[in-house]
Order: sequence, then structure tokens, then C-alpha cells
Amino acid sequence: MGFESGIDLMEKRKTVVKITTGSSNFDEMLGGGIESGAITECYGAYGSGKTSLAHQLAVNVQLPLEQGGAEGIAVWIDTEGTLRPEYLKPIAADKGMDADEALNNFRGVRALNSDHQMLLAEKVEDLIKKDGLPIKLIILDSLMGHFRSEFAGRGTLADRQQKLNKHLHALLKIATQYNIAVYITNQVMSKPDTFFGDPTEPIGGHVVAHTSTVRVYLRRGKKGTRVAKLVDAPALPDGEAAFMITSEGIKDV
Repeated sequence: MGFESGIDLMEKRKTVVKITTGSSNFDEMLGGGIESGAITECYGAYGSGKTSLAHQLAVNVQLPLEQGGAEGIAVWIDTEGTLRPEYLKPIAADKGMDADEALNNFRGVRALNSDHQMLLAEKVEDLIKKDGLPIKLIILDSLMGHFRSEFAGRGTLADRQQKLNKHLHALLKIATQYNIAVYITNQVMSKPDTFFGDPTEPIGGHVVAHTSTVRVYLRRGKKGTRVAKLVDAPALPDGEAAFMITSEGIKDV
């Protein structure tokens, strides 16, 4: 049946790779960085740094293991037209990498609708198996963009959630099977019935909440900083970390 002892499972956990975010505070909060074999979801309002972090990770994944990389390449499924390859160049240069080589070690694709998005996620497996690409990171920016526009009204909610569930489990399967890190960004909605605290909540409901291994809430901080709040992680305490977005990528405050 495949049951394993705790010792064996601990040995398996040693193969997990952590990709640095570029900020030591942020890494510390995440227990070392974005974890492979898991889905890390960052949600927040526009301008909170979700896509900037994606660009940073697309470069950082190429770094050697001792520098917080995974010695692999990133695949970016872009649903909102936010991918900017020219932004990868200064980030790569800041890390002491050859900018053109960094761009070459990267694959981007535009998803045209939710069905296309789901198909592309499944096709990543072909890139690994058939093309032999050392893919170590899948970026999905954003998860809910197409689903939100195609499934309008409460009548379509059950269909949307079922489709979304299938999509996320396909991603999780690839992540665990090939020890790949999956980074997804998510949009938010405002809860008008919240009188105290932050009314911002991620969309996608419980399906996204339960399938994401790690959930991080990003928001704007003081003096141009951004604040990352760890909302959910299997074995990490809640925490907050401040970081900055610069023209050379993500840095400590």
C-alpha cells in the first residue's frame, strides 16, 4: 500500500528544495523559501508585489542550491498579460548571472481561457519528459483571472469550483511527482460585512484554501515597503515579514 515509517518520510523531506525570495526576512518566515513539492499561493490587492515576486523567483530558481536556487528553470503560465521578460534582466544581473542566459533558461506562455490554462498546466509534464527540461518552478499568474470572468453568478459556482479543484490537483500532482515548486498568485475580494480588521479576502473559496500548501497575504506597508503575512502553512508559525521591490528585484528593507 505504500505506508512508510516516519524515518523514511524524514529522508524524503531532505530532497525538498527551498527557493529564495530575495529577502532574508521573507525566507525566514517561509522556513527557508518557496518549497518544492508544494503549492505556494500569494494573494493580495493590485500592486502588492505578487507578480514582482514571480519575476524574482523565475531568476532565483536558476541559482546554485547553496545560493538559494534549485539549479533549474521556470515555466510561467500568464493569464493576465503581466509577464515582463525585460524585468528579468536587471534581476539576473543583480544576482551576477548572464542576463541572456537567464532569459534562455525560462519558458513563458499566455493562457487564453480557463480550459487553455488547465491544458498548459498538464503540458508542463511533456516539457519534463519529452524535452528533458530541468523544470523546478511553475508560476501561475494569476490562478483565478479566467475563472472569475468565465463563471459569473452563483449558478455557475459549483461547476467553477469542480474545474478549479481538478486544475489545482493536476498542479499538485506534478509538484509532488517531480519535486517542483508551484507558485500561484491569487486575486482578492472585499468583504463589506467586516467591521474590524482587514476586509480583504482571497477568491476561489475553500477549494483554493485547502489545496494550497502555503498561503501568504501580501499588502502595501509604510514608505513603499510590502508586508508578507503567513496565513497558512503545515508546520510553520504565523508571522510577518517586510520587504522592498526595487528595479533589481526583491530586497530586504
